[in-house]
Amino acid sequence: QVHLQESGGGSVQAGGSLRLSCVASRIIVGDYCLGWFRQAPGKEREGVAAISTRDGHANYPTYLLARFEVSLDKAKNTLYLQMNRLKPEDSAMYYCAEWSSCYSLDLIADRYDSWGQGTQVTVSS
Repeated sequence: QVHLQESGGGSVQAGGSLRLSCVASRIIVGDYCLGWFRQAPGKEREGVAAISTRDGHANYPTYLLARFEVSLDKAKNTLYLQMNRLKPEDSAMYYCAEWSSCYSLDLIADRYDSWGQGTQVTVSS
């Protein structure tokens, strides 16, 4: 099972940007999905981005499409999430995850089988 380690979280004012990183413990090769999820206190975990390791295609919730961008650097075994024009409602713990047998870029947390420990993002107004 792959080990995933997130970093890059922190505190930022509304309108600012952050880039999260997620380093995998093994080389990224093959055909599976990597995703970013977030969970705020008292709320369910929600998917914010997913990317295919095979062709780089990505999927986002419609309401995040204009502000978030996921990318993958296979040479560094690293997944990124660029977050722009951040809002207080983006505050949450952010997790990266792997779906080893994915067949679509779903953002359904239960389908992902390996998870990192998370990195906290706090956006102040």
